[in-house]
Amino acid sequence: MQSSSVFRKTAGLIFTIGVAALLTSCASKPTIKTDYDHSIDFGQYKTYAFFNPMGIENPNYSSIYGSIFREAINKEMKSRGYTESDNPDLLINVSGRLQDKTKVTTTSDPYMSGGYYGYRRGRYGAWGGYGYGTQTHVSNYTEGTINVDMVDRELKRMVWEGVAVGRVSDKKTNEETRANIHAGIQEMFSGYPFRAGQ
Repeated sequence: MQSSSVFRKTAGLIFTIGVAALLTSCASKPTIKTDYDHSIDFGQYKTYAFFNPMGIENPNYSSIYGSIFREAINKEMKSRGYTESDNPDLLINVSGRLQDKTKVTTTSDPYMSGGYYGYRRGRYGAWGGYGYGTQTHVSNYTEGTINVDMVDRELKRMVWEGVAVGRVSDKKTNEETRANIHAGIQEMFSGYPFRAGQ
């Protein structure tokens, strides 16, 4: 019983680190998209708070990544005139997921053009779909998705969402991790066109 509890805690920690690595350590820059509920008057919102715990956090331990995401989002919200409150208009959640992916690439093999190893010398070729003359490369990678949701606390309805999707790598220092989370959240919030009470 104790070992399964330890396993769940460890698996949760590994998941949180991996998901947070998305904004921090992508092999390439993540794709970031945002959208909002156009039927909502965002001028009514002035205050916010965070879900406790957020989706990337585990109630059994404190996540340093959770605090970095809070810090980055606080900066963006406060720069737009919002105030953190115990009785908020908006609740903010950060969640994520990791998914193993496979990429298959087929390319022409220059060494096999003009016939198999050249011995046919163009006199004849193989039947369609024979497969010679191409190389197939299979690569496995992990894709991560980070979601930042804003929820109208009274309506219990999401009103804005930012999504970042990209390949995850883990070759960054702690300082690079913090800087990249802040940069990713800043880019995401460039798609949030509202200010408190306006």
